[in-house]
Formats: sequence, structure tokens, C-alpha cells
Amino acid sequence: MLYKPIEKRKFMSKLSHEFIERLPKTDLHVHLDGSMRIPTLIELAHGANVELPSQTESGLKETVFKSQYKDLQEYLAGFLLTVQVMQNTENLERIAYEFTQDNIAENVRYLEVRFAPQLHISDQLSMVEVLDAVTKGMDRAKNEHNQNVNEDNDLPFEYGIIVCALRWFNQHMSPYYNKLFSVMSYAKTKDVFAAASLELARAAVDIIDNRGLPIVGIDLAGAEAGNPSSDHNKAFEYAHDHFLKKTVHAGEAYGPESIFQALTACHANRIGHGTHLFQPEKIQDPEIADPQKYVHRLIEYIASTRTTIEVNLTSNLQTLPEIESVSDHPFRHMIDHNLSASICTDNRLVSNTTVTNELQLAVDGLSLGPRQLKNIIIAGFKGSFFPGSYTEKRMYVRKVLNRYEALEKEFNL
Repeated sequence: MLYKPIEKRKFMSKLSHEFIERLPKTDLHVHLDGSMRIPTLIELAHGANVELPSQTESGLKETVFKSQYKDLQEYLAGFLLTVQVMQNTENLERIAYEFTQDNIAENVRYLEVRFAPQLHISDQLSMVEVLDAVTKGMDRAKNEHNQNVNEDNDLPFEYGIIVCALRWFNQHMSPYYNKLFSVMSYAKTKDVFAAASLELARAAVDIIDNRGLPIVGIDLAGAEAGNPSSDHNKAFEYAHDHFLKKTVHAGEAYGPESIFQALTACHANRIGHGTHLFQPEKIQDPEIADPQKYVHRLIEYIASTRTTIEVNLTSNLQTLPEIESVSDHPFRHMIDHNLSASICTDNRLVSNTTVTNELQLAVDGLSLGPRQLKNIIIAGFKGSFFPGSYTEKRMYVRKVLNRYEALEKEFNL
């Protein structure tokens, strides 16, 4: 590794769980299909004739949604169940509503939810209908909070939707993908993947322009190894040319050059995970003569451009065996190199976590002080793809700072 693991610092934190819970927070990297309530999954599965390995919450936590997973494949198994109950507008709206309620309840005040709408499209359900259902659910929870909010001691809730393109998929994952493979039966599989991404980018831009739905960005998700983001550059060029913001899963299961590709081939405004940023030994490109220098320059570029990294501690601990504890996580190096890094959940259900819990993990595992926590919280708001104007975003961040400072005084920090 380029940088040695940080030694645990002897520091008695004044940052209590209550303080962290009451802080205004963001979640910039959270998947809707990985974040529903288990009782809702059980109920909707019964109505949709989806077979579950257990009909109880405790049983599903033992068999599917575990505290620890043996590998990424086991981690992703739960999505095969959740996506099956997200195939009509009623279920999508309910799941989005409950998901937003759960975030608001722990004082998440800005939220960017992501999912792949193409996984939910069928002959009975269009992309517009999928996105409209999720918007209706989130708007309902937002309006319930905002109509009663007292800005003297709270903040209004805001959100945006990020549509996910997939690096890889097969014809069995949705009727939409099955139809695409059928239409492009003579194409290479990577060209089918690229076509789906480009069509998603086109749809997102059109829906923003003509439907007014709160799509704030496009993402590229899925297995990095063997599926480079450069294969999807036409989709991200289209998004870039139409002022749609971009985030890319990169450096989660592959090395620093994956992050470089996300920045250069996909014009990424943010990086999802970025876990292997500090590991030149993971570079596989033989044309990179000096991996240490390459990584150093990449880190400095990310720092100077204020490209926010969406950090997911629990998710990484569950899927990357080499990270044995929070103290081994490169998040500390991100902080020490003054990178813009925001704590996120990735999947509230699959990782059995909340934003509050993730921040508590960081505070306790890395012995963070009050100033460091404040920087992390504010990085989330500043790094957001806020749906309003830049001036409106600045005003919102100012409200966040005012609320944060009021809580600091209340807790004598």
C-alpha cells in the first residue's frame, strides 16, 4: 500500500450518538432496491407470489440480509428478492415513501437515491411511470415533513434521484434487458451494455426537460473487473453535453486506474466508493511505468478539483475481506489528504445500517474530532447534486451550517 494503515489514536470522543443522530445529514450513495423495510418485503412478496427463504424478519436476517457476508456475490443475493417486488407503481411508491420516512426520522435532510429503472420496465410499466412512482412516494414523505418544519430548530428535506446504468447485465434480469438482447442479437455483449447506458442517459435528459421529475444525475454501477467504464463513455458524454451530473462506482473492486477512467472517460463529478485509491500495487495497466507517482497525481487531482468521494464503510467491511476493521479503511487517508469525502450507507437493508450508524463507525473507529466530523457532514451537502440553482444550494448549505453550530452550542462542543 502507498500509505500505511493509521494507528488507532487515543482520543476520548465528545461526539455522542445523540449528537450525531440530531445533526442534519446527507446520503449521496444509497440504492433504493437495497434499502426497503423487511416487513414490507415480506408483505409485498406475498402479494406478488415471490418466494422468500423465510417469512419472518429474523429468518431473513439469518438467511439473506446478514451482518457479515462471505463475498460480494452473497451480499448481492438480496437484490434478487427486492427487485421482484418493485415491478408495479403501487409498490415502488410505497417503498420510496417508507425509505424517505426512515431517512427523515434520523435527520437526513438531503438525500440522493439511486436505482436502475430499466430493471423495473415491462410491457405494463414504462420508464416514466417507474420514475414518477418513486417521485410520488418521496414527495409524499417530503411534504409531510416540510409542511410542519420549524426552521428555527430544523431544516426542510430535499432530495434528488440518480438513475443507474449497469456495467453488466443479462437477459434474465428484466423484460427490458431481455428485449434489448433480442433486438441486438448480432451485437457484442459490451455493445448491448453500452446501448442500454446511452438510452438511459437520453431518457433521463428528456424526462428532466419534459416531465420535470427530480433526476439529478446518472451513475454507472456493477462489477468493475472486465467491464471498464470507458465502454460507456458515449452515454456519459451525452449526459455531460446536456449538463446532467455524473457519479461512477469506481475503485471498489478494482484499482486506481478504474477511478482515473471514471474521471476521464465518464467526466465523473463524484466517485462511488473509491476504496482502492491509495493502492498503487493494484494497478494492472503495464503502460503505467510509475504506479506510485500515478496514484500521487490522481489523489492530488481529486483533492484540487473537490471531486467528492462517496464512502461506504459497512458495505466495504462486508464485501472486502482485506479491510478487517474501520481503522484499516482508507477513509482516514482521504481525510488526511483533504479530500472531499462524504459518509453514505450504500444499502440500508443489505448492510443493516443508517447514516447515523455509519458516522458513529467513523467517529469511533478513526477517533475523529468535532472539526473532522463537521467537515464530513458539510462535504455531503456541498458535494450534492442539489436540484435547485447554485444560489439556492448555497443558501441551503448556510442553513445547514447554522443548524450545525446551534447543535454544537447545545452539546457544548
